[in-house]
Amino acid sequence: MKRTVVCAWALASVVGVSGVSAQDEPSGHSPAPDVAPPPADTAGAGPAAPSEAPLDFHPLFNGLNLAGWTVVNGAPSTWTVKDGQLVCSGKPTGVLRSDRMYENFVLELDWQHVKAGGNSGLFVWSDPLPAPGVPYTRAFEVQVMDGTETPDYTSDGDIFSIWGARFTPDRPHPNGWERCLPSEKRVKPSPEWNHYRVTCRDGAIKLEVNGAEVSGGHDAAPRKGYVCLESEGSEVRFRDLRLAELPPSDPPPPATQVAAEQRGLRTLYDGVSLLGWHAGEAHGEIGGHWEPRDWTLWTDGAGGTLASDWVGRDFELQLDWHWLGTPKDPRVPAHLRLDWPEDDGAYTDPSGWNRARFEFHGHKVTLEINGRTVLQDIDCPIGASAGTLVLQATGVPTEFANIFVRNL
Repeated sequence: MKRTVVCAWALASVVGVSGVSAQDEPSGHSPAPDVAPPPADTAGAGPAAPSEAPLDFHPLFNGLNLAGWTVVNGAPSTWTVKDGQLVCSGKPTGVLRSDRMYENFVLELDWQHVKAGGNSGLFVWSDPLPAPGVPYTRAFEVQVMDGTETPDYTSDGDIFSIWGARFTPDRPHPNGWERCLPSEKRVKPSPEWNHYRVTCRDGAIKLEVNGAEVSGGHDAAPRKGYVCLESEGSEVRFRDLRLAELPPSDPPPPATQVAAEQRGLRTLYDGVSLLGWHAGEAHGEIGGHWEPRDWTLWTDGAGGTLASDWVGRDFELQLDWHWLGTPKDPRVPAHLRLDWPEDDGAYTDPSGWNRARFEFHGHKVTLEINGRTVLQDIDCPIGASAGTLVLQATGVPTEFANIFVRNL
């Protein structure tokens, strides 16, 4: 027998739980100088300093499939492999993440925008999931863009901090941004291939474009994390991705300078369709009330509920939402209300993005809203039944994003 329970998700009538039966190009290099430098005067010099060991590169992309990578917030069509190249459709906006974290390393890759004006990026020292209310992670972005030249940002290899990451650019930005503008223009226009070499060591980032260093920064936090490639609206291709790890920092970076660990959360929304979703019980067809809009899932607020096909029993859920109007009552319950704090409205932002994280363990539920614990191990009468995710707007247009789950 199917029964519907909102439980902890009754807050803002944004989410609910529906119970079901338990049975239920080669590297670019600068040309050699025309005139060789004079020999060094070695008279009286001490022993020569030992040279650095040669870099031990290993492929980050095998040219065959996405082994070693995770599509964080996209569809199977977003990232594909063709002719040994990693092809990104650009839709939806989101990231592809390495399965491993890296601290000190040298990363090389080639990239090509298929059409002029394309946009993408390489993220280093990244968190595993997007920051609240955006499709991008906290990280440092190495710009992969074509045909844009402004006083504030360019297509020539900018490096900048995004969504909570912090660093000091090697050269001050004219507006004080945490962004290093390139010292010279070396990027070749679409559809030519470009080569990047990125060195990340002890909180410093350096970028070489087609054989010469052009930008960088230092004092980065975090300084250990994941590598990501960005999807941002246009087709871009990558090839010959390889990475050489360098000796770790001594002492190791403190926990505050290390990205969050990935916990196995996977997306329930692919950004291009409603695959994996269906109209909620007693609400008929989805119709035009629910629409995929790039990285957000939009509702006009008048179409009832939208339910996921995914089912879990003990699980963690994280999602973001944004009211595009004033909800009639952000605390309206659907089928069951727990004992909410009287000031629970203080946990949500009626005009901006909100993030909720739930954990269900048997009869117990824990809820965090915007990083603050609202409920801790509260009894929830779902019993032994499994649950699915139900989205419900509050009579006004609403956006949902960054919907991730994992079974515990």
